[in-house]
Amino acid sequence: MKTRSAVLVGSVLSSVLASACCIGPVVFVLLGFSGAAAALRFEPFRPYLLAVTYGLLAGGSYLTYRPAAECAPGVACEMPGANRASKVLLWLSAVAVMVVTAFPWYSIYLF
Repeated sequence: MKTRSAVLVGSVLSSVLASACCIGPVVFVLLGFSGAAAALRFEPFRPYLLAVTYGLLAGGSYLTYRPAAECAPGVACEMPGANRASKVLLWLSAVAVMVVTAFPWYSIYLF
């Protein structure tokens, strides 16, 4: 369960970093800060960060939906609530990753 959560959090964080070149300047302008061009330093790393993002998301999907082995009493696979929560977190993470990843394409319509 801890590994699954770490992978999901890592995928969301790396997607935010991958889009920092695009989201950063907009956030800085909205907050009234100057020097927003510093976020453009992430642009060369965007493809690599996106690869890490989707790799972590795939790992989280595998850990969430892999075939269950034998369940011992008190283990997470025996508790359907824990499995349901993992699946909800996985899908929320996937949606968050897609929204942040697509920001460069829909940001022109925001302003």
